[in-house]
Amino acid sequence: MYIREEMPGDIEAVRMVNKEAFGQSVEANIIDKLRQNCPDVISLVAVQDDRVVGHVFFSPAVIESAKPLPGMGLAPVAVLPAWQRRGVGSTLIQKGLEILKGRSCPFVIVLGNAEYYPRFGFERASLHGIRSQWVGIPDEAFMILVLDEPATKGMSGVARYRAEFDEAM
Repeated sequence: MYIREEMPGDIEAVRMVNKEAFGQSVEANIIDKLRQNCPDVISLVAVQDDRVVGHVFFSPAVIESAKPLPGMGLAPVAVLPAWQRRGVGSTLIQKGLEILKGRSCPFVIVLGNAEYYPRFGFERASLHGIRSQWVGIPDEAFMILVLDEPATKGMSGVARYRAEFDEAM
């Protein structure tokens, strides 16, 4: 298995991976909209035997405060059911985070499993004075990975994914 950037010929395979992983089309539809509306995304695929078996997507996010701070949001990460629990998702996330560190991204937010994401360094966003844009999100499920401490020092406020994600909430 290897990880590479998504190419135009991967779009249908990425849709299928997300639909099978989540059992619905919502995530695949969000990805399609973000591809059209936002040039600043990172979309990586895991490939095995010329087949896309996993996908991770990062898109711009912002912490709204007196001085807004742009960063990235992680969502979604999807792996074909037959390939889950083999490290595919972890490898995709790690590669994406390496790319973001190289681009001097100050933070990454994620809404997800509180048991899974801390292995990558994510912690509750509330520990940094950051809260989700969406009401009712459990505190432990909304997390942040600070990649640039000086840039985020003293930052607090509402973290926002792009509007395309609102349809999933």
